[in-house]
Amino acid sequence: MMEAVLGKYALWFCLILCCGPFNAQGLELMLPNVYSDTVPVSGWLVSEKLDGVRGYWDGERLLSKNGIALHAPREFLEDLPPFALEGEIWGGRNTFAQTMSIVKRLHPHAGWLELQFAIFDVPQARGPFIQRLEKAREWFAVHPSSFAFVIPQKTILNNDQLQIELHRVETLGGEGLIVRNGGGLYRSGRSWEVLKVKSFFDMEAVVVAHVEGRGRNSGRLGSLVVELPDKTRFKIGTGFSDVERDNPPPVGCTITFKYYGFFKSGVPRFPSFLRVRDWRGSRIKVQGER
Repeated sequence: MMEAVLGKYALWFCLILCCGPFNAQGLELMLPNVYSDTVPVSGWLVSEKLDGVRGYWDGERLLSKNGIALHAPREFLEDLPPFALEGEIWGGRNTFAQTMSIVKRLHPHAGWLELQFAIFDVPQARGPFIQRLEKAREWFAVHPSSFAFVIPQKTILNNDQLQIELHRVETLGGEGLIVRNGGGLYRSGRSWEVLKVKSFFDMEAVVVAHVEGRGRNSGRLGSLVVELPDKTRFKIGTGFSDVERDNPPPVGCTITFKYYGFFKSGVPRFPSFLRVRDWRGSRIKVQGER
């Protein structure tokens, strides 16, 4: 009985961690737009886009992007400054699922000590981005932390150099890049002075059905049937781990997938599963299961 209750609370926490409508604090964060080669980025700063869980340190507490308190242990937090920081809670490349499983727990635990807070802005500081970030660098020069670092930035000369850097990061297993105007001010909402750069696009869709697999995937998930906001439906059959095929995202939840443009029909080209965005639904049987 107690395990069932705790399971419900964990599910609820994961939902509010990921879904905007449950914004408890009303954090007004600056969000990136998607890069286009029509945007002149000469002289801008570039860094790797870390695939973790966005975090906000308000000077006293570590919060999710939706203002939900995260339960990091004292060791993880003790060297953070008395001013706000924004960053990514990160466990390394290709570790998003593990990072999320640690962050969503309702009590401090040692798993956090496998993660780091990768800082990319000081939102309440005045001045342009390069000046704001310097405040964080100065703090950690005096108060070094094993669990926090300022994400390195380097100047990009032109769009061609940006593509070379993107290829380098993706070859290493990175998700992509963030390029931003070093002179840009912090403003909430989508900003054209902060851009995410990837060799593919990603978007979200709602799971509407499971399709049983064949061969080695017989008896478990073969593909998801998903729906876009415009009601376009299609299947996603790649990108899943064995664990995800055995325990697929439930009908009703929102997932993120990557794709490479659209067919004329409006269906995304070569869609591949990336991650669960939220767990609105409940576990159901795969089509064909008994």
